[in-house]
Amino acid sequence: MMARPYLLAFVLAGVSLLGGCSLLGSAPPQLYDLSPKNTFDDPAPRVNWQLVVEEPTTPNAINTDRIAIRPSALEMQYFAGVKWTDRAPALVQTLLVESFENSGKIIGVGRRSVGMTGDYILTSEMREFEAVAGADGSTTVVVRLVLKLVRQSSGAIVAATTAAASVQAASDAVPDVVLAFDEALGKVLKRTVTWVLNEGAGDRARFIDD
Repeated sequence: MMARPYLLAFVLAGVSLLGGCSLLGSAPPQLYDLSPKNTFDDPAPRVNWQLVVEEPTTPNAINTDRIAIRPSALEMQYFAGVKWTDRAPALVQTLLVESFENSGKIIGVGRRSVGMTGDYILTSEMREFEAVAGADGSTTVVVRLVLKLVRQSSGAIVAATTAAASVQAASDAVPDVVLAFDEALGKVLKRTVTWVLNEGAGDRARFIDD
């Protein structure tokens, strides 16, 4: 498959008129993408079953294409003038599918929305996907997914875990924050792929033996 760039930023410029007015009104937002993973630190088996990756459920505050920042524990805001290329849960679903494909260790992976059927289903809840402003002026990105691997034939939950990572951004500038998002999510993607492959392989062996 064609490799995605590690970080993709599109700058869409409006057409300016005399006097500084824009033909299109306010300037369109700058769009940021994140990258799937191609290498994996932990060992995982090659499997001969298929996986459906569901879109993560998520709180309304991060079920958006806006880039979230939490200035305090009880407050959520968004960076001005920038967006993700898709809603955060849809973006993460896409990156999960691509990361599984890039592992080269599973015969089939995809979304139910495109007619994919599988032996296992990966469901998840995205509890955190945001930058957090620290009292010391630092900005830390936090990503947390609660994962469940479900056997398609019976609907039984095979295993459950939480994959989380936090990365401090080099500064509070948006490009540095996005790089921290990419690193934090990358850690979660890697853990998710290896966890699913190992848990599914173990369940498959027990299921066949039974």
